[in-house]
Amino acid sequence: MPNFYAVIIGTEILNGRREDKHFAFLREALLARGYKLKALFVIEDDPALMERVFRLVKEDGEGVLFSFGGIGATPDDYTRAVTAKVFGDGELVMHEEAKRRILAQFGEAAYPHRINMAKLPKGAKLLDNPINNVPGFYLKNRYFFTPGFPQMAHPMVLQALDMFFPKQKKPHRYTICVQASENDLLDIMQRLPETIEFSSLPKIENGRYSDVISIASRDAKEAKQWMEFFVSEVEKRGFAYKEGESCS
Repeated sequence: MPNFYAVIIGTEILNGRREDKHFAFLREALLARGYKLKALFVIEDDPALMERVFRLVKEDGEGVLFSFGGIGATPDDYTRAVTAKVFGDGELVMHEEAKRRILAQFGEAAYPHRINMAKLPKGAKLLDNPINNVPGFYLKNRYFFTPGFPQMAHPMVLQALDMFFPKQKKPHRYTICVQASENDLLDIMQRLPETIEFSSLPKIENGRYSDVISIASRDAKEAKQWMEFFVSEVEKRGFAYKEGESCS
């Protein structure tokens, strides 16, 4: 199963000048296909930091990267160069099809700056831009690089998912809310196998502790078995519980 990473590059998001529009979109697009994000990074337009984050993803043998922003032609657009350094041989070369698309869109106004957006890492393939025909790109069918503009980036994300990540069967999930503290349930949690997806979300409302327990697996039998185990242990301890996210 692939591990999906999102990298959103934008100092203006971190300093409050703009609001992020990518995280929620990518999260929901992945969930709709039976996948989920492994990690999200929102980082400055800092090439050294970008390189470290990209290398972290590269070191994950199952890593898939969706990067947003920094593929333009302005001085603070570092993504293409950093991508070539991390995922290629460090060189940017003129991509003839990208060049053709940019010239078709802008003609002579593509020079001297816009045409530089066609300089991509060796081996790059293109993602379609429905707004202005300046493409995004991808490498090795698993590292995807899109503009910062949501109207351009989000169709590229869907294109990439449709090409390489077919819909998976969604996990079977069971959720209960137990009227107990997380600490009261730790010994039960420790007996759950690593093969299941497990989460514990403690709450305090009006001075009362509760804990929302979620167990999921792509194996329906396994998910049901371990939730039944958890419920039986909760009952042995005399804690009240209800199905779902709320104990009220």
